Amino acid sequence: MWTTLKLLVFCLVLSWEVSPASTALQALVSTTETLLMGVANEMPADKYDFVPGGGEFRGVRSFAKQLKHAAAAQYLVANSILGEAVTADQADERGPDAVRSKVEVIDYLQGSFEALHRAAAGVDDRNAFEPIKGVFGSQPATRAGLIAGVLAHSSNHYGQVVEYLRMNGIIPPASR
Repeated sequence: MWTTLKLLVFCLVLSWEVSPASTALQALVSTTETLLMGVANEMPADKYDFVPGGGEFRGVRSFAKQLKHAAAAQYLVANSILGEAVTADQADERGPDAVRSKVEVIDYLQGSFEALHRAAAGVDDRNAFEPIKGVFGSQPATRAGLIAGVLAHSSNHYGQVVEYLRMNGIIPPASR
């Protein structure tokens, strides 16, 4: 009797286990979150409008706009996967105009990671690679592909804002 009961409990525990696809995507989201939130918190509030000067930097985004752009793309992907409404400032990847201060940008960025975590939590081994409506054009996409793609995009912007910190004499947290 106890052996049968133990086997039943073991099977129930296995069925409640988080999917490997979700676990892997959650880890990727967390890694990017640690990096971007680290630089967002490190840059002084009075430098959030910093734009590199000299060289070929004409038309580049400010530090704050870089973070808002990454966050808007993350919201776009997360909301699309979750079936939630996508706002105009997410669709054009600029973020809300009202978000300007360091505190507001950090809150917006953190919220985008929370949304991505929720989206990744809904990915399992069955739906990770099922075709869904793409968000960056008319081609279908997959949940795993969208999350991985937006994290690669955010990592690109992480590299850019790391340079913004260094131009201001600040060593990025991940480099210490």
